[in-house]
This record gives sequence, structure tokens and C-alpha cells, in this order.
Amino acid sequence: MAPTSSRLLRLLSLLQRRRHWGGAELAEHLEVSPRTLRRDVERLRELGYPVDARRGVDGGYQLAAGAALPPLMLDDEEAIALGVGLSVAVQGATVSGIAEASARALAKVATVMPPRLRRQVDALAAMTVPAVWGGGALTSLDPAALAVIAQASRDGEHLEFDYTARDGEESHRSVEPHRLVLLGRRWYLVAWDLGRFDWRSFRVDRLCSPATTGARSMPRELPGGDAVAFVRSGIENAPLAHRIEAVVHADADAVRARIGAWASVEELDEDRCLVTINADSFEWPAMGLGLVGAEFEVRSPPEFADYLGAWSGRFGRAAAAPAAAT
Repeated sequence: MAPTSSRLLRLLSLLQRRRHWGGAELAEHLEVSPRTLRRDVERLRELGYPVDARRGVDGGYQLAAGAALPPLMLDDEEAIALGVGLSVAVQGATVSGIAEASARALAKVATVMPPRLRRQVDALAAMTVPAVWGGGALTSLDPAALAVIAQASRDGEHLEFDYTARDGEESHRSVEPHRLVLLGRRWYLVAWDLGRFDWRSFRVDRLCSPATTGARSMPRELPGGDAVAFVRSGIENAPLAHRIEAVVHADADAVRARIGAWASVEELDEDRCLVTINADSFEWPAMGLGLVGAEFEVRSPPEFADYLGAWSGRFGRAAAAPAAAT
């Protein structure tokens, strides 16, 4: 049996990891008897942790909300993820108005982090360039992988990883990492590609198993010197599957305010404008034009008009369904 102090920390970590534990299951995880588990739960209560216990078939233990925030037990991945989120908030890339509170929280978290984790979070903050472009939730990715990339960028080490391109082609890349860019909903790595002898930007969510090699990077100047502009240029100039044109019956400035970050808006007259959207699929253009809240006609391609017709049919049937049921 582990010493009492170690066992209490383990118990606290388990209770914070899951909302509800059965008594027998929790005792098995801790390798203690139900009686010892009850004593340990009582010790946590004495320390100020509100642990609820319930008897019966559905009984068990769960950590309840308390009057104050208790100390938290985080594993390595959780600690890095917390550091990532706070670092982004400090740099103003998430909700406005919380940068100061995020900075205080990040300072507290960094103080108690093991040195190896603190170095990764510090590297992430130092090597990330945020940019406001669009909105929505961040793309899901591995925070530990993000920390490896950031630390390699800061330390000037070569990085290797597997990468899946836009068209599905898979390759193994060896690069000299330069900067991480947080652009809208996605993270990008700007790096010198050693196999292609040129600068490239890589979507981090398409990148797998990043690892440092120990080799040192050469000092290089990024063209233009602006990592955000470099990533934006690559996105805007990338060949896309569809070019959609639609005439929208609304003021051009009003349309730009709604979808100007993702579309080109050209004024035709005071009540109409031409909207051009380059996209990989029809889903986003359909949603974007719908969000404008105005009448529009599709100029091209005809396949997009057919796509909207299919959407219209589904929405029409959904709208009519309640009336039909009644």
C-alpha cells in the first residue's frame, strides 16, 4: 500500500479526472480496502475538499463544487493544454478582456510546473504569433505535439514529422522551424523545408509525430519578415477546387462586415455586390451566403446552384414536417 500522503494525492487526481466513481472501482484503482478508502475520503474532507458519498447500487464518490477553488492535480498533457490556452488568451487571440486575468493565471501555473513542462509552455508563448482572422473553435490537436514544435522553434533544432497535404498525399518532412502562427481556428508552422529548399507553412492538425533530431538550424530570414502575412498569402494563393460567384442584393460594406474575411466583395451598385469565394467544398460558401441575410443569385458554377437546390429541398421539408405532423 502506498504511503497515506501519496495515496491521498492519487485519490484526489482520480476524483478530479471523472465525475463519479463507484466505491469498489475506486478502491481497486488505489489498491486499498473499502474501509481505507472511506478514511482517505474523510481526510480529503478535513483538508477542505467537498467529496460527496452515496450508498446503494448507484452509490459511490464524486468531487462536489466547493466554496473556493481547491488545488488541482493535473497530468502532463493537461498542464500543457492549460498553458497553451492561457498563453493564447494572454496574446489576445481568444475572448477579449481576459488577457490580464489569463496572465496572472499563467504565472501561477508556471510557478508550480515541473521545469521540463515550464520550458515547453514558455517556448509556446515565445514562438507563437497570434492573428485575428475569422472565428469559431480552435482546431483539435495534441497540445504535447504543439509544445514539441514550439520548443524546437525556440531552441533552433531541426524537426521531423509526417505530414498529410491538402490532397491527401502523405510525406515525411525535415524542417528548420521558425514560428507558430495562430490564424483564425488553426495553428500553422512556418519553417524552412530542408527537402524542398524553400519556406513552407504546415497546418499543425495535419502534422503527426513531431520529433527533434538534435541538429541545429541555420539563421535564415523569412521573406517579408512577417510570419502571419506568409501564412495568409499561402492560404489565399492555394489552388482550391471551386470558385463561386454570386450577386448579393445588399450593400457591399454590410456584406464585407459579415463575410469579408473569407470572400472578395465587389460593389456593383448601391444595392448589389458581387461576392467571390474560393473553397475546397460547397459547404462553407452556402453557409456564408446564407449568413448575409439577403437575396442572391448564383452566377457560377451551376453545380453550386444545384447544391443549394438540394439544401433548399431538405430545409423546406424540415420546415413543413411539424405542420404535416399536426
